[in-house]
Amino acid sequence: METQALHACHLHKSQATFIKSYACLHLLLLAFIIYFRLSSVLDQNNPTPLLPSFLVFASELLLSFLALLGLAYRWRPVSRTTFPERLPKDEEKLPALDVFIFTSDPVKEPIMDVMSTVVSAMTLDYPPKKLSVYLSDDGGCSFTLYALREALNFARWWLPFCRKYKVISRCPKAYFSNDENGSLENVGFEFLQARKKIEEKYEVFDDCIRRAQEKANAEANESTVGRSHPPVIEVINNGTVDKMDAEQTEFPLLIYVSREKRPFHLHHFKAGAFNVLLRVSSIISNAPYILSLDCDMYPNDPMSARQAMCFHLDTDISSSLAFVQFPQKFHNLSKFDIYGSQLRSTFDLRWLGMDGLSGPMLSGTCFYMKRRALVGSTPPEDMNLLQLKQRYGTSNQFIKSLKQSLRGTDISRGELSSTLFSEIKHLACCSYEEGTQWGQQVGFLYGSVLEDYFTGYMLHCRGWKSIYCYPSRPAFMGSATTSLNDLLIQNTRWQSGSLDVTFSWFCPLFYGLLKTSFLQSMCYAYLAVQPLCSLPMWCLATVSQLCLLHGIPIYPKVSSSWFIIFALVFISPLLKDLVDVLLTGGPIQTWWNEERIWMLKSVTAYPYGTLDAILKKIGLRQASFIITSKVDHKEKIKLYHSGKFNFQTSSMFLIPLAGIVILNMVSFAGGVTRAIATSSWDEMFAQIFLSFFILIVSFPVTEGMILRKDKGSVPPSVTLASAFFALLVLFLGSIFLIG
Repeated sequence: METQALHACHLHKSQATFIKSYACLHLLLLAFIIYFRLSSVLDQNNPTPLLPSFLVFASELLLSFLALLGLAYRWRPVSRTTFPERLPKDEEKLPALDVFIFTSDPVKEPIMDVMSTVVSAMTLDYPPKKLSVYLSDDGGCSFTLYALREALNFARWWLPFCRKYKVISRCPKAYFSNDENGSLENVGFEFLQARKKIEEKYEVFDDCIRRAQEKANAEANESTVGRSHPPVIEVINNGTVDKMDAEQTEFPLLIYVSREKRPFHLHHFKAGAFNVLLRVSSIISNAPYILSLDCDMYPNDPMSARQAMCFHLDTDISSSLAFVQFPQKFHNLSKFDIYGSQLRSTFDLRWLGMDGLSGPMLSGTCFYMKRRALVGSTPPEDMNLLQLKQRYGTSNQFIKSLKQSLRGTDISRGELSSTLFSEIKHLACCSYEEGTQWGQQVGFLYGSVLEDYFTGYMLHCRGWKSIYCYPSRPAFMGSATTSLNDLLIQNTRWQSGSLDVTFSWFCPLFYGLLKTSFLQSMCYAYLAVQPLCSLPMWCLATVSQLCLLHGIPIYPKVSSSWFIIFALVFISPLLKDLVDVLLTGGPIQTWWNEERIWMLKSVTAYPYGTLDAILKKIGLRQASFIITSKVDHKEKIKLYHSGKFNFQTSSMFLIPLAGIVILNMVSFAGGVTRAIATSSWDEMFAQIFLSFFILIVSFPVTEGMILRKDKGSVPPSVTLASAFFALLVLFLGSIFLIG
């Protein structure tokens, strides 16, 4: 009997044809621009000084190079369909699954959100005896441990309810806040009575957690969210059947892990926490597959585990498949999404394109990873015990677990022995990794604060593949950034992390070409060099404007045929992006917002991320990781949903941003005045239009400086400092650029 396929793949030929045609057009236009610029430089009658010409030309080349790299994402887009109903009916044939959930700060990451994610993970549509849920608390906060115990008490009621009534939306916070039942069999008096009862249990649970949250907020300091605390491991639930439950419901394992942290030991942020869970879980459950979740990213579809297994259990691809990545979707987006927080281009376009190559990048959360891809299933035969300990550490129990397929130690109906418990705590010590290959060859890698990008990249370089699963119902839902401050800090860290890899031996532009396919390395190279686009963006936002004020043309006349070439180079990427937005079902407003926020980030977060990476490389700065706040402040949310920017952020971001806007105001006014006075519209139109376009794109900044008076506006002191910054650029630019 022929085995039915567990999944199907569809190639989007029309999109591939469109992007290949666009690539040909882009290359042709780039060739024309190169010829024009070189001819202008060699032309002795060219009125433009050499330095401005060179800077603008270099900027055009770098942006064009980045655009060409980005086309690799769209070269072979595919979509996949899974058939989880074709998985083995016998639950014993399904592999075990460990769920890793990460939190580190009970103030920035509300405890109720964390517990909702934990409870949701426990209700995945997967055999409970095959499921283990681990919560990594990097803050070592006693309130988090207390809340986890309370979450288990609520789960004893919630799990039977979800299973009996086939509830789909199994995140309790989302289920009750949206006043939906999410059930396939939700009609009848019995269900209504059961729902009322479970809602009462949830209200008690919510009230209990809120009181704990208030206490955590009031007492938050170095002792509660500390950088120094011993390892704490506690098995909250050992998987036994609840004797108080008439239906004898079986529960997954639930384990709390807080690794040891000391001030003078590098802890490597989330990558370090992930590796501790890898070691600890190998002794307790040792499941061959791992689901990794951020604390706010709750399972929205209980079928996601079975969907992932449709790929992991496919014998044709399983041997080389490292992970199955799901998209990140967000429940708190406004209809405007002014900050581009939905990451539409990444999850709706780029990862679909990479899936047609060697697979999408690792995206930090919402992925089902094969444990063997990170630590290896069995030690190499040619390694002795000493070599194994130099690679994996001194734990004999961990080395033994590498040889076991499912569980290193079956504690599903018992307790950990004191000896084994001591061994587990040893694995969570901050000194365990010293002298080993953890973070270098084993586990998540430490060479970048963007650990997911680096680890996924190296997995692909080692020959592993990945799959992108994009079901119609979002498998996971989380909280998006809803303030400009959080967005810029987050993107600064991302850009710094990608440059960590760029400045290493593993640069995708070189190392990647030797280890992966050309197109796959182009995809990684795009993110690796993207922060450097801050240089041409700053150049195009200042040099052209300085030349405009001095009446120096740097673009062809409108009457020249060369003007059409430059106009096409400017318009074609915008039209391509518009087509992409429309293809993914987005409105035109989404396209405009995304273009604007990319330009704003390119002159703020990108240069600071670049500077941070350079300072780390030369040893003048230590790596840092600022947690993105998940707390919803009323005023912040009100501004976000009204479509207004919240400029309550650091002046280091605002001053250069507002300074560029003021500079373009001056250049636009001066350029128009000069063009009218000297009748030089033909020569200067392109530069006048560029300043006008920048002002239109950055209108929220202008509005924040001049028109708005609310708390989210640009402070007058920042506006004044930005004006001085713009004057400084004008003065220095006139000296060094114009001469």
